[in-house]
Amino acid sequence: MVCVLLPLLKVFVDSVDSSAYGMRLWPKKVEWTAYRIILNNESMYRPLFVSVFTTIVGTAVGLLITTMGGYVLAQRKMPGYKLFSRYVLITMLFNGGLIPTYLTVKNLGLMNNLIAVIIPVCVGAYNLILMKSFFAALPETLFEAAELDGCTQLDAFVRIALPLSKPSLASAGLFIAVSMWNDYMHFILYMPKGDWKNFQVKIRDLILNDSIAGSTATVSASEEMLKSAVVIIVVLPFVIVCPFLQKYFTKGVTLGAVKG
Repeated sequence: MVCVLLPLLKVFVDSVDSSAYGMRLWPKKVEWTAYRIILNNESMYRPLFVSVFTTIVGTAVGLLITTMGGYVLAQRKMPGYKLFSRYVLITMLFNGGLIPTYLTVKNLGLMNNLIAVIIPVCVGAYNLILMKSFFAALPETLFEAAELDGCTQLDAFVRIALPLSKPSLASAGLFIAVSMWNDYMHFILYMPKGDWKNFQVKIRDLILNDSIAGSTATVSASEEMLKSAVVIIVVLPFVIVCPFLQKYFTKGVTLGAVKG
């Protein structure tokens, strides 16, 4: 925890104190100028909306696909159970490659379409295996009793499996949300027009083009303060959310680790 918080604290101090140097972890004078410059920059609003939208939608779609896929893979009586499980495992080691994937997206007409950046990130083999391990660890007697009461597989999934899967849902959801929020490469590849840049791409463009630093002519804020403020703004959402999901996250990752 200390290894994570100390660098973050140092970056925060650099963002509010232009005289901060070395390993000083407490500001002599707090100035919020860098944050005001960034947040008052209207060109940041649309990319921020794109990041928030893709993160929310991608997490929702990813959880839907991941939970349903994990539940199906946990059915040991299903024909082809081993084949499908191995197929998912293989995708953790090999993928289609950058150029074939790009050509596939282009031929499907998904260039400059948010679907092209949501689908590749929201579904992952690790999350599928995580959910599959959790569902496989649930007592089979629960589902046998539900079947005797007339529940279909869909009813058992919705009424039994999902209510018991909050820890794994929180873990998988956090993984997907972090990946969606931090996504950079897919926006560079599949959004060439730049009308739908996300927050990460916009931040990168502003820093490389010194667009933020150029606005310091009338407001005193060093370039290092601005860059540090950008880092804090990017990581802040998950710094706030993670403590509330910590207990679910730890349990969700470890539950089902022995029984697969």
